[in-house]
Amino acid sequence: MEEIIKGLHSAVLLIFSADKELYGIVGLSLAVSLSSVIISTFIGVPLGLLIGTYKFPFKNALIRIIYTMMSLPPVIAGLVVFLFIMRKGPLGSFGLSYTPTAMVIAQICLVMPIIIGLTYNIVKEKAPNVKKLGLTLGAGKLDSLILLIMEMKMGILAAVVTGIGRAISEVGAVMIVGGNIKGKTRVMTTYIAQLKSMGDYSTAIAVGIILLVIAFTINAVLYNFQQRGEI
Repeated sequence: MEEIIKGLHSAVLLIFSADKELYGIVGLSLAVSLSSVIISTFIGVPLGLLIGTYKFPFKNALIRIIYTMMSLPPVIAGLVVFLFIMRKGPLGSFGLSYTPTAMVIAQICLVMPIIIGLTYNIVKEKAPNVKKLGLTLGAGKLDSLILLIMEMKMGILAAVVTGIGRAISEVGAVMIVGGNIKGKTRVMTTYIAQLKSMGDYSTAIAVGIILLVIAFTINAVLYNFQQRGEI
């Protein structure tokens, strides 16, 4: 209990200390996580929409692969990305090893399947009713597609929230491809892991509290948008 109280006290001091290193870590954490979610959303939502709307060969096999990827262990994602970007790997010439870009790529591998899978489920649930409504109103294919997207917006927002939760809490994948380098690739989750291994529990708790506050704030804002959309 004493460590938790120290952690709370340290969290308050850290937040108001204007510590450049801490705010650099927080900024990089947000940049990496939000970048991976934004990219995953712009690619994953259209893919989920296409998979849910059209029939094509091996569709069931693809859906099973997507569902499997939704629960992909982070260390596996990190290892696969690292093998591709390492100096001797296929993409080694790009110099991506131990960079924030590599961390974004690793998080995309974890977030995009979630957004694709959740979008597909929404389309599968809503598409039949939207098609019937479109036929009743005499809508064409494009009008029906726009109507479907409008009906899906709350579900897409929920998928994005889930993706953010997956990204901002990630440790294993970003540790493998980023290396937790001070001032370069250190993010809040890897910093917490390092502090714990050093026995600095109060600071680890403090950074953890800051991470929770940030996650709560992001989710609260998105939830507020969702509630407004349902009114």
